[in-house]
Formats: sequence, structure tokens, C-alpha cells
Amino acid sequence: MSTRETIVVLDLASPYTLLLARKIREAGVFCEILPYNIAPERLSSLSAKGIVLSGKPSSLVERGELKCNPEIFNLGIPVLGIGADVQQFCREHGGMFSPEHPSTFNSPAGVALLKNFLFESCHCQKLWTPQLFIKEQEEKIRERVGEEKVLCALSGGVDSSVAAVLIHRAIGDRLVCVFVDHGLLRKQEAQQILSIFREKFNLNIIGVQAATRFLEQLKGVIDPEEKRRVIGHEFIKVFEDEAAKLGEINYLVQGTLYPDVLESISEQGSAVKIKSHHNVGGLPPNLRFKLLEPFRLLFKDEVRAIGEELGLPKEIVWRHPFPGPGLAVRIIGEITEEKLETLREADYIMLEEIKKSGYYQQLWQAFAVLMDTKSVGVAGGERTYGQVVALRAVTSEDAMTAEWGRLPYDLLERIAQRIINEVPGVNRVVYDITSKPPGTIEWE
Repeated sequence: MSTRETIVVLDLASPYTLLLARKIREAGVFCEILPYNIAPERLSSLSAKGIVLSGKPSSLVERGELKCNPEIFNLGIPVLGIGADVQQFCREHGGMFSPEHPSTFNSPAGVALLKNFLFESCHCQKLWTPQLFIKEQEEKIRERVGEEKVLCALSGGVDSSVAAVLIHRAIGDRLVCVFVDHGLLRKQEAQQILSIFREKFNLNIIGVQAATRFLEQLKGVIDPEEKRRVIGHEFIKVFEDEAAKLGEINYLVQGTLYPDVLESISEQGSAVKIKSHHNVGGLPPNLRFKLLEPFRLLFKDEVRAIGEELGLPKEIVWRHPFPGPGLAVRIIGEITEEKLETLREADYIMLEEIKKSGYYQQLWQAFAVLMDTKSVGVAGGERTYGQVVALRAVTSEDAMTAEWGRLPYDLLERIAQRIINEVPGVNRVVYDITSKPPGTIEWE
């Protein structure tokens, strides 16, 4: 993916900025989101082929709207203004405008308008492809790393998995992966991850069995934030221990994505802010690693496309996001080995049925939650008092917002019946139909 041709999206607190950027990328052109008040000289230095002003629809326009530096119109670069708040601004500086416009860039008319701007007005070429990105990144990684070793915390998630395979292609066994099994993973997950990356991709992986260590630290912990803190702290200690055994390694891989780099601060006048530093893993600064972040300018769907191009199996490329603290934040209340086994079985059944029905790739996430309440039921003509499992499925583009998944009733019925019949101690299953907002995707 050559970045020599760039479209710059200037964000004026629009709710559609990320969608717009994704659509430009999907058309085969690289783009970057930058603050609305960026200096024109910076735009010139980027050699931008075009500028898009991402404003707000009329329903969101208020007094004192944000305005870009008018000097952007003197750069000799095509400018496309979108939104009611940029119409007057463009007209004041000699631009043409129409109050009628496509409702969204998901519509055929919106896609056609955008492509006309990219390829007719800006004369862009389709250089933003997975194949070119892989080639370019391999060269950059080799040049930067030289003959040194690189460390990667491999979780089995999409981002760390694709990053590990890409970097391994570039530097071979000088990449050392550490996989920490903290005992909070799903059924058969640890074995599957180690098998795939050792046997299919020949990665140099150190598997660390640390379940007892983590569960000991989690005894008596109920508060979700405290769970995250304890797990994060213990993970760092385990990682430090393993890193110390490997000798001098200066580089650390992180699967940072573009939405991680863009922080929402709409109340301060811009929908996105470029972070000066982003350490996703929360590793302490005294480790003094230099970060390798090959995907920091990519969206999740672009990482998936690269994963497919690299030959990763579908179960990895299309794996749903899974929280770092694992099942600990899907068990309400204290964590015990018994609760983990109950949740693993319920979650496995849910995902198995969703995959068989063909709905898995249509969902952003799907998972089971073990409640901290019990429920009265009837089985074999006798009263039962068992555990409650909640099912959660959502659709989303980037996890910033999410809709609850409209799964068929017969599918939900099959999942519920199997969980109640096959998972000891569970006698009730409920389905969460909360969207985000007001809820969050995860329960804790």
C-alpha cells in the first residue's frame, strides 16, 4: 500500500468521519484523518492529492461552528466539503455547493460521488491494496530492525496474529512470540493457537502456563475494574519474567489500530484527536522497548484483508474481538475455576451454533456471560435452583457504537436448550438486547 498518494480528511466534529475514511480506503486510496485546524503548510508537506472537509448534517449544526484555515483553498489541491456547516464556508471562498447530497456514503449515490472526487478530480490511482502494504511493510521492518530480535505478545486475536505472521515473513526466527495462558481463555483456545502458529507458520513461540498464578491473584476480587487492574498487573509481571530470560531484545510488536490512535474528544470541538503516544498493552516504560506498530494506520477490516492475503485460517482472521482479561470480565462476581468451566461450556455451545447457522461473520461479537444470580426452575418434575447465563451478540463497524444482534428465534432456542441440557448447574438462559449506547458491548 503506497502512501505516496494521500487524501486528507479534515474533521470538523462530524459523526461520519470514520465512515468516510473507511469508504475512501475501500475505494483503493490511502487517507489520513487530521484535525480541522491543521496548518496549511503541513498539508503541503504531506503532498495530499485532495482534501475532504468532514462536517456535520444540518440537524447537528449549531452557532459558532468550527472553520478550517481558508488558506487550504490556495494550495491548488481539490477540496470536497461535506455537511451543512461547511457549505457557507466553501461558498465564501469561491466553491460550488449543492444543498442536496447523498444521505450517507454507504449509499450508491454516496459511493459514486466519492469515487468521482477521488479519480476524476484528484486523479488518484488504486494503490491501497493488501499486497502492496505487505511488501512495503516487510521492507520497512527489515530496514528498521536490522539484525536485532523482536518480541511479540501473541494473544491469538486478529491484530497480534496478523502482525506476528507479517513480521515473521520479514525477519524469520528473530521474531520471538510469547503466549501467556492466564487460565481465562475459552474452551480449547490455548491449544488451538499454539498448534496453528507452531505447525502452520513455524513461529518461534514460548507458551507460558500461568493459570494458577492469575487465579490466586483474583481470589476475592469482585469489582470489574479491580479485575482488569489485577490481570493487567500480573500479565506485565509474567511478560517481564519471560522477556528477562530472552536476553537483550529492543523491539516489541503491538497491534495498535487506527481507531486506537484516534481519540474521541467531540466536546472539545473535534471528533478525533491524534494521540502523541499510544501504548495499547500498558507495558511499563522501564522495559524500554522500541515499538513496532505495523497496523497503526489501519482499520480492523484492512487487517483482516491482510491476514487473508498472508494465508491465515478463517478462524483466526474472522475471530471476534476478545477482551484482554478474558472470561474474567464475562463472569459477574468472583472468579473460580468452577465458574470458568461453566462459562467455557456455555460460550462454546453458543459459538458452535452461531457458526453452524452461518451468522458468525455477520456479527461483531457473540459471547455468553455467567450471572451472579440464581434462578428457580423445574427439571424432572422437581424444583431446581441454578445459575443464569446471558447471551450477547452485536453488530458493529468499529465497536464505537453497536446494535444488538437480531438472531432468529429458533437459533436462540437451540442455544438455550443445549446450554440448559448440557451445562451442569445452569437452568435459565436470557438474551441481552441492549445496544451501545446506552450499554457497552462487554458486561464488565
